[in-house]
Amino acid sequence: MHRFRTTVSRLRPLAAAQTGPSQSQPRPPAGAGSFMAPRASRALNSSPAARPFPSGASSNYVEEMFSAWLENPGNVHEVLFMVLKTWTRCSGCPPPPSSGAARARCPSGRSSGAWRFEEFLQRKWSSEKRFGLEGCESLIPALKTIIDESSLSGVESVIMGMPHRGRLNVLANVIRKELDQIFCQFDSKLEAADEGSGDVKYHLGTYNKRMNRVSDREVTMSLMANPSHLEAVDPVVQGKTKAEQFYCGDTEGQRVMSILIHGDAAFAGQGIVYETFHLSDLPSYTTHGTVHVVVNNQIGFTTDPRMARSSPYPTDVARVVNAPIFHVNADDPEAVMYVCKVAAEWRTAFHKDVVVDLVSYRRNGHNEIDEPMFTQPLMYKRIRKQRGVLEKFAEKVIGEGVVTTRAYEEEVARYDKICEEAYARSKDEKILHIKHWLDSPWPDFFTVDGQPKSLSCPSTGISEEELGHIGSVAASVPVEDFKIHGGLSRVLKGRANMVSQRVCDWALGEYMAIGSLLKEGIHVRLSGQDVERGTFSHRHHVLHDQNVDKRICIPMNFISPDQAPYTVCNSSLSEYGVLGFELGFAMASPNALVLWEAQFGDFHNTAQCIIDQFISSGQSKWVRQNGIVLLLPHGLEGMGPEHSSARTERFLQMCNDDPDVFPTLTEDFAVRQLFDCNWIVVNCSTPANFFHVLRRQILQPFRKPVSDVRTAVCLITSPPPPPPPPFPPAATHFRRLIPDDGDPEKVKRVVFCSGKIYYELIRERENRGLKEAVAVVRVEQLSPFPFDLVKAETDRYPTADLVWCQEEHKNQGYYDYVKPRIRTAIQRTRPVRYAGRDPAAAPATGNKPTHLAELRRLLDAAFHLEAGQVE
Repeated sequence: MHRFRTTVSRLRPLAAAQTGPSQSQPRPPAGAGSFMAPRASRALNSSPAARPFPSGASSNYVEEMFSAWLENPGNVHEVLFMVLKTWTRCSGCPPPPSSGAARARCPSGRSSGAWRFEEFLQRKWSSEKRFGLEGCESLIPALKTIIDESSLSGVESVIMGMPHRGRLNVLANVIRKELDQIFCQFDSKLEAADEGSGDVKYHLGTYNKRMNRVSDREVTMSLMANPSHLEAVDPVVQGKTKAEQFYCGDTEGQRVMSILIHGDAAFAGQGIVYETFHLSDLPSYTTHGTVHVVVNNQIGFTTDPRMARSSPYPTDVARVVNAPIFHVNADDPEAVMYVCKVAAEWRTAFHKDVVVDLVSYRRNGHNEIDEPMFTQPLMYKRIRKQRGVLEKFAEKVIGEGVVTTRAYEEEVARYDKICEEAYARSKDEKILHIKHWLDSPWPDFFTVDGQPKSLSCPSTGISEEELGHIGSVAASVPVEDFKIHGGLSRVLKGRANMVSQRVCDWALGEYMAIGSLLKEGIHVRLSGQDVERGTFSHRHHVLHDQNVDKRICIPMNFISPDQAPYTVCNSSLSEYGVLGFELGFAMASPNALVLWEAQFGDFHNTAQCIIDQFISSGQSKWVRQNGIVLLLPHGLEGMGPEHSSARTERFLQMCNDDPDVFPTLTEDFAVRQLFDCNWIVVNCSTPANFFHVLRRQILQPFRKPVSDVRTAVCLITSPPPPPPPPFPPAATHFRRLIPDDGDPEKVKRVVFCSGKIYYELIRERENRGLKEAVAVVRVEQLSPFPFDLVKAETDRYPTADLVWCQEEHKNQGYYDYVKPRIRTAIQRTRPVRYAGRDPAAAPATGNKPTHLAELRRLLDAAFHLEAGQVE
């Protein structure tokens, strides 16, 4: 369609007054200040604000603007005019340079390093995997041009994400990571000084702040660590960018920006690219424009483009947001730098995404020891005849007299010497420091050595007066002349009644936790599908005027005059992209509580990559702490397989505590357990405990993800709901385990459980008259496992049977995780019986009678003192 419209537009007779050049006319010389400076005859008479602006209302607005520009160049916005002008110029050959000095920059030190760096690595470590950039070395001057132009426009921070191909080169020549630190990563004899697994060198990120020589301004650059899931880092970068913009008050993206580097096959094939693009213009997720650079190798591992995508170009996915796409020959550094300058100016002017497609090739196979001739013999016969881009460009500018052969050779020798000296220094390294590769440092939060300033956590309780004040706000509409829904009036009245009685339900407990943190100056961000109201219509953090469209009220922002802002935002119908975004947001600062709620607990399935690759293992691989909270509604209510289970077994399987080792007990045991674990898994059975675990996330002296916090909304919807418990008292903490008050001499069985099933158990125990014979103990924190408290409870009842009861199926839920740990706590002196559903493939039944029959059987197993399976 684009080609058709362009062709038709060219066939139309141009107006006699048109002064703009067509593609057949010679290009005008560029002005001294800019490659794209228009001639005086092209000056527009109206102000930029009065000129037509691409609103995005039409899915083809850029093409339509192009057609309009061909007819009358004066009827489009000035910056768009320059972009369209660039399209016509880049369709043929590269634009002429503005001066010899400008052309000499390409083979100079700041650009030739890209080519010489790869050659140096090849000489020193020819058999090592490094996923080099050979064939698309122009990526380095491309990124530098984008950063230079953005810095000139006022950008102070650039956050970048990329796959592994070319990462070492970007680290060395763009971020300016110390070369000796890169080279020592190739030494297989060096051991890591930091705890954890570490990661391969081409997954690592880093952070650096340096002076930009073009703008003479300091620029902070961060390259995010990324696993081999090529595009998984995209939303993480966007989330961190959004957070930095938020904290510095950058509402238009003028100070903080993101750059995403992609491969052609991944850009077309990975769905997370599409999800990330669709976040680009949402109010609570926009980063006000991202520059995307595609390293187009024209191959994916061994797969040809004709087998890898259905679209003509790998970049066609960007058309869904009307992003301009520039295809440029990566063997022409001048054209690459020119197009990147245009892309940076587009982003600055319109605050929208823009894509640069570097059409290139991959000189080696998928890695340096891979043989590409197996699958692409003809392609690689041509590639092996292809001269390097530096060699070709140097020959060109030397032949034109822009630089001399001697100057070029001296520049190459200078960079080679830098590499050799760094290589010699790398030999002096004795150990590897993973923390030297941290991409999101929190210098004021930790000590100089990167350790917590203490291992103590203050009380998470607050005064009853504060709770009452926050509850009163939760029950009010603090905006005048604001008409709310009649049903919501009843909800607020119910909250007011609870506040007067000094009790709270789940929604109010959450409200009090968030409100108290806001009052203490902690920013809170809650994101996810339908979180403003809540999936179960229990939250109502955003009130809507029934008479005025788009008029809303967020009472949480009226708690205190000097409070921190509260952000609550419904997300797009995405889990993978949105969870990655919130993870990135939580990386920017430890002094914020970032929560992501799944609409139902099992909806985290489509975000499993973020959970596996970033959240559960991020600290171990990259020494990067993160305090994100995952809220996963969970509970079997007979609603079918898809709306019942949060798949707790998956989270528990990834916990790093040893089931066979009873940890050493110390005074700070509970906090030290949290510090040593990779993440925290809890299933709260009371609003008070939910209140405390949210506040503990901020008050503890380090940050760990809380994965699998169960917002027990099933307790709200299942009849009959338990009575609201009292306000959480002051000077209290989160309770890892809640014991029963049974008489040790009368108790014959101790039933351990977690979450909602507790209320089913105590109701059944009451009906059977077994209150004295059976004690029901709630394990609120599953990981790290409360060995000390479980041991204390079992010691209280030395002759009682031990049972683990759960509503999930035996091969799911908590059983496989808790059984060996309970056995370790009791030194394997007693068996642990199981009461629950039989193993099954699906998480739950969709048949209500079957659900009730299963529930009856598990309750019988829990309370029949002769029943249960001995394991």
